[in-house]
Amino acid sequence: MRSLLYIIAVILIIGWAIGFFAYSAGSIIHLLLVIAIIALLLGVIRRA
Repeated sequence: MRSLLYIIAVILIIGWAIGFFAYSAGSIIHLLLVIAIIALLLGVIRRA
């Protein structure tokens, strides 16, 4: 389950980076970043 969270977080961060630098899509891009950060934090908290 932890590896799945990391995979999702990495995909969302990559999507955010592509969207942020390629074109401006509004708040959806920043929402992806927030979801990725939450997924990473959940993984760190559950591992500790």
